[in-house]
Parts: sequence; structure tokens; C-alpha cells
Amino acid sequence: MTTPAMTATPAPATVAPDGADDSADDSTRLRVAADFVRRHDTATLLPLLLPGLDGTQLHSLTRHLSFAHAALLVFPPDPATLRADLAACGLTADTPPLPSSVVRDRLAARHRRDAAGLDVSILRPEVRAADGTCRAVEVFALTVAPGSDLGPVAEHERAHQHEAHLAFEVLRPEPLLLRGLCALLADQGAAPDGGGYNPHENGTVLYFTAPASSLAGYRRVELYAPGDHRDVLAGHLAGNLTGYLAERPAPRPSAGTPADQPAETLLRLLTGAWATQALAACARLRLADAVPPGEPIDRAALARRTGTHPRALATLLRYLAMLGVVTEEGERVRLTEVGALLREDAPASMRPLALMYGGPFYRSFGALDHTVRTGETAFDHLYGENHFDHFARDPELADLFDRSMAASTRMFDPVPAHPALAAAAARPEGGTVVDVAGGNGELLARVLTAHPGLRGVLLERPHAVEAARRTMAEAGCADRCTYRAGDFADVPAGGDVYLLSRVLHDWDDDRCRAILRHCERAMPAHADLLIVERLLPADGSASLATAWDVHMMCNVGGRERRADHYADLLAAAGLDLLAHTPLPLDAALLHARRPTRP
Repeated sequence: MTTPAMTATPAPATVAPDGADDSADDSTRLRVAADFVRRHDTATLLPLLLPGLDGTQLHSLTRHLSFAHAALLVFPPDPATLRADLAACGLTADTPPLPSSVVRDRLAARHRRDAAGLDVSILRPEVRAADGTCRAVEVFALTVAPGSDLGPVAEHERAHQHEAHLAFEVLRPEPLLLRGLCALLADQGAAPDGGGYNPHENGTVLYFTAPASSLAGYRRVELYAPGDHRDVLAGHLAGNLTGYLAERPAPRPSAGTPADQPAETLLRLLTGAWATQALAACARLRLADAVPPGEPIDRAALARRTGTHPRALATLLRYLAMLGVVTEEGERVRLTEVGALLREDAPASMRPLALMYGGPFYRSFGALDHTVRTGETAFDHLYGENHFDHFARDPELADLFDRSMAASTRMFDPVPAHPALAAAAARPEGGTVVDVAGGNGELLARVLTAHPGLRGVLLERPHAVEAARRTMAEAGCADRCTYRAGDFADVPAGGDVYLLSRVLHDWDDDRCRAILRHCERAMPAHADLLIVERLLPADGSASLATAWDVHMMCNVGGRERRADHYADLLAAAGLDLLAHTPLPLDAALLHARRPTRP
């Protein structure tokens, strides 16, 4: 995210987009999926996927479901390339591929193709998770040789990720249980999205779109039930909640019947502000810091440690348990993996983010209606100045903002593996990476650490440059990085790769075009530009980017954008968008460079 001194002025340019390195795109997506499976288990994933679950529902689901895999569809030019991509991610498929009739039929229907011409296979390489259990990355593969008429299918599917999903296996499936699980997912806002019976492995899959409130980063969910459950599948494909409940006895009219569900759903949505403040209170009171890591603590002892009222604390802890932040064991509480992120000493701690979202940004969201009526940024309306200037005048607030930005740096994990950075590192004379508005240097430090042959240049405000120096020193990269204090007009020339991380979403289109033109003028003909942003989904599906779009409008005056919108902005600056690949936390990495001329 940029800062007050980083300003831009326009300059002319034109062009049109070109092709992308599709095999590299597939390889990166495989790596991201494998990392996701390693990090999550059923207990940590369900509260992210279905934030509206109460404690009883969450407990019930964890008894009946087991997180099985993350899935994606890839389009290798040949089987050898797929095997190499899997091996590069530490994935080994020990069993022969099976045909996927479900995905084959979905592709055929979506693209109006003959299903017989779509030879989709399934591989399920195992991943050993952090808790020691084995799960899988489910890889659907459709071979698309260079020049194949399936090229447009592959291009569309890579852009829209229709088949990417999270899968849970139903333990001991039976029709009544399956209908109940489907009904619960529907009550949480998940919508039926197809499915099928695969005779090759005697299994039934039920697909859903994830609820709009989901924080899991995947837009689709699969329930996998071993066996033939086509009776339940028929009701699911009809997309009708009545089909799920057909075998239940008719309920008596009372609160909680289907007629009351819209009101209950709205009430759950309206209490979202309470959840934000409960998390912010947890952060302000340092409750997570007072709980021993990995151990339970008695409530009374926690009240003494934190100087809080015992009964009031017990009420807050009960709510935090419902949110999945703690678990309660009688009179004792224990942090979950979600709650541990609120510890000050947690890697990529999200405590500063809780304080920011429960503090200045929470207050400005109270004036969201003013923004919608007038187009004026709510933060500016309330505080009399934009948030960059406001934070710059308050060192403590500026430090909190910088630390809150660091809470999302896990989205950077796959960036150093991008082929453009590997190519720059392989240059005989060594390559140079320029991080424009690079903040505290977290991303650049990761890149330089991964590629000892690279040098770095970081452009930022003077006070941010000092923070970046500290980051580079801690990473052991201080001797390979130089610093430039300035604004966007001062983008250093001569780099091999330029980085713009979470910068463009701060600005309107005119300012974005100007920033990109400054980058384009500084870039040599061979240079690459890598942009980290969240992308609005083109199909309107659930995404964190949709929520952040409101946040940017209300608090910064910027916006999130679709990939084609960024392609237009880049084209106006004389650059082509070559590809965009997914990153953790629902972010994306966009790759651009100057167009190739005949």
C-alpha cells in the first residue's frame, strides 16, 4: 500500500495484451494448493469457510466431515510436463490417473463441447500436513498440446477457476445425514453448484459455491460421499432445499423453521460488527498473549493476568469460542490456531489488523452511507484528511498501520518462485529487482533471500525507508539492497524486475495509469513488472476482493479491479498483461511487460 509522498503524474502510451506462460501458471497454482493443504485441517478450515457457524454446528460438522483435499484443473501440454510440475511442488502421484466423468461433463456443458473429446483425468498426490496427517491435492488434468483447439477452453478455465475447490469427505455417509449436511451448508449461504456420481471410483460428489462471507480463499466446496447416493444427488442438482429435507418429518411452525431462515440469516449478518469488536477487544486486552501457547488456562487465572472482570470475561470467551478463536474445556480455555494469530509474537501476527479494523477503520465504516450518497471517502469526511496524511501525523498510528499491513504478508509466499524472478537471478551479471512503494521491505526481503544472485532497490517515503533497512538487516540482505526516498516520479531505471505490491488499489484509474507510466519509462525493454493485488471475480462469485472493494472505497478512495480492468490500465501505459496467478488470502500475482513487436 502506498503512502502520502507517493504521488504520480500522467504520461501517454498505448498497446494490446499478448499471451502468457501457461505451464508456469499451472505450476504456481499447484504449489499454492499444496501449501494450503499443508497448513489447514478440518477444525481450522471450517470456521474460515463458514464463519456463521455457532459452536454446536461447528462441533457437529467436525464429527461428520474430514478435510480431504484442495482441487484444481490444469492443462499440461503433455504428461511429462505435469509430472515435472508435480515433482517441483513436492507432489508424487503413486497411483495411475482415473477418468473424471464429473469434471469432463461440466467442461462439456460449459464450453458446448463433445464430452468424448475431453479426456479429463484425476490424480491425487498426497501431502503431509502440519499435524502429521495425510491429505491430498486433487489434480484434474486435461492435456492441451500447443496449437490444440482446446486452447480457448484452457484459457477460460485458468482465468475463472471453475473447478478449484475444497473437499470434505463425509464420514459414514447415509442419505439422512447427507441431506442434513446439505441443509446446514445452505443455511450458511452455500448454494448448490452441481455434482455427479463417478462410477470409476464409486463415489458421489456434491458441489456448492462458498458463502459470500467465506474467508477460506476458495469459491467452491465439495462434499465427497463414498458410494452411490444418486437419490440425494438428484435433490441437490435441483438446487432445492426441500429436496434435502424430503425425508425429514414436517416441522411444527416455530422459530427456526425454513420460513424463519431469512430473518435468522439477516440477524447473523447484522452481528458482524459485534464479531469485529470482540476480536478487537481480545487484541486490546491481550487475551491471546496471556494464554500459554498450546496449553489451556483457567478462566479465573486469565482474568487475573489480564485485569478483567471474571464474569464479563467469561461472556466474551463464550462468544470467542463460537467464532472459533478459543475452545472451552469446562472452566478452562485454549487458543485455536485462529486465535493464536492474535498473539503479538505470532509469525505474521494479525493483532495489529484487529486493532486497525476495530479502531480507525471501524469508525469510518459507520459513515459508509455518506460515501455511497456522495462518492466522498468516509475516512476523509470523518477525520478531515485522507488516511495517509492522518496516519503520518501520528507516529503510533503510522506504526500500527505498517504492522497491520505485515499481517497479510503470507500472500507473498509463492511470489519469489515466479519465473521472471528466477530468470533475473540467472543473468550472468546478476539481476536487479526494484520494489516501488515497497513499504517495510517484507516482499523484497523474501525475494532477495530466495535468490542470492539478485540485488534490490526499494523506493519509499523517508520514514518507511528506515523500516525497510531494519527488515533487510534482519533478513541478512542489507548488503544487497539500496534505498531511494521519493515518490512515483522517481522510479529507478535499469531494473530487471519491478514490483508493485498492494499499491494500485489505493488509487483511482487516472492515478494508476500515471503510476504505471512511471514504471514503464523506467523499465528496460527486457524487464518484467509483477503486481500483487486482489482481483474482483468476473463471474460475481464470492471473493475477499469484493469486501476489500468496499473497504478501499470507504477508507482510502481506491478500489479493487477485475483482471481485464488491470489489462486496460496496463495497456494505456504501454504494457501487456501476460498472466495472473492465484496467491494466498485470495490475492493474485499479475505479470506484465512491454509488448513483443514483430
